[in-house]
Amino acid sequence: MTVKFVALGMDHRHIYGMTQNMLDNSAECLGYWTDGTPQPLNGYIRRFPNITRFATLDAALNCGADLALIACKPFERSRLSILAMRHRMDVMIDKPGCITRAQLNDLQECVAATDQIWSINFSERFEVPAVTHASELVAAGAIGRVVHTAGLGPHRLNQNTRPDWFFDRASYGGILTDIGCHQIDQFLHFSDSEDAEVTHAFVANYANPAFPGLQDFGELCLRSENATGSIRVDWFTPDALPTWGDGRLTILGTEGYIELRKYIDVGGADGTDHVVLVNGERVEKINAASAALPYFPRLIQDIRNRTDTAMKQSHCFKVMDLALRAQEIAEKAAQ
Repeated sequence: MTVKFVALGMDHRHIYGMTQNMLDNSAECLGYWTDGTPQPLNGYIRRFPNITRFATLDAALNCGADLALIACKPFERSRLSILAMRHRMDVMIDKPGCITRAQLNDLQECVAATDQIWSINFSERFEVPAVTHASELVAAGAIGRVVHTAGLGPHRLNQNTRPDWFFDRASYGGILTDIGCHQIDQFLHFSDSEDAEVTHAFVANYANPAFPGLQDFGELCLRSENATGSIRVDWFTPDALPTWGDGRLTILGTEGYIELRKYIDVGGADGTDHVVLVNGERVEKINAASAALPYFPRLIQDIRNRTDTAMKQSHCFKVMDLALRAQEIAEKAAQ
């Protein structure tokens, strides 16, 4: 069975990687639909010139696809997800999968009613070979039992290219919901935790008074039965850095630690996907750029077999639950 998919929404560049990775795993794209002419649309057309555009959303929803890739505006993602699932499609959605508690509840009810898969493509894990290699090291016991993670998610603002909704809190959901969900996902994954408590959360607008709806800084702390975690996200990547952000993750174990320098190793080795491993026997920097990206082939098999191997549905919902909880705590404290 060839899995067939449709792309809905071109409002975030993550749709490029979502589409390409599905094509690389022998899925077939039946076309795309988007509302208007969002900024990433031209880039999508350049990358995928043979993928045709549906004239209407109704045509896209009724094209017979098995899967919908969704990267529309954040405040519209839950609505499109539910429409797709009611049309018997599974969903791979860009982060954040939803931006309100009511939307999360609606999505959970829809999944229960339709038995469709609703999966968030946490690209900072699923599209980063270094994370695959780190996961293999942790699973093999290279650093013992994981007791703490420290995740950094800096991003470049690119103010002049951003649409109006990007600066509207009600449209993007807040920085901990929008970006912080990446690091929450990685904390739960590496600490093998099914749930956690938000012990601290904070958001601010430090440097963008012209955009009062923008939160340009956020931090939070998590505690589970297995580990604790600290997270910092921001929109302060300097212009001189030759990539959008120096994303890093440190995983502390009882017998060593791993650091991921995902997108750049400033002052060090060229390229991406640098994994630093230190334990009782090894002190080394590993080039992990050739590691596989198992999320995409596993999702295809889940669609075919109605299994739950790419990412547990419960994990996906829990990440958004914790992100929303952190956002609520941070904003309540700021009042």
